[in-house]
Amino acid sequence: MGRRAPLHSERGQAAVELVAALPFVALLAAVLWQAAVAGQAAWLAGSAARAAARAQAVGADTAAAARGVLPARLERGLRVRARADGSVTVTLPVPLVVGRGRLTTVDARARFQPQGAGP
Repeated sequence: MGRRAPLHSERGQAAVELVAALPFVALLAAVLWQAAVAGQAAWLAGSAARAAARAQAVGADTAAAARGVLPARLERGLRVRARADGSVTVTLPVPLVVGRGRLTTVDARARFQPQGAGP
């Protein structure tokens, strides 16, 4: 006697499951990438704040110094504020990975002692 195929074949089941799982995999990848972009923005905000604080300590342009350490995409929306205590606060938008716009903003603050003209 020959074997018959069952009425409800499971042929193609793995392909259907893979196609069903792909949107979740794509969503997870987008969330992880967004987290990486947010982390990079926070890291670069600190670098920009330190560069701006160094520039302020020697009397140079703080905004230009902050822009100098940022990639072009993060320069849009950059805010640099010098404070009375000699510190500088940099605010950067965190861009969205998908679409245009921003997720949030990150702030960083740095301070260097003003540098004199020398002895």
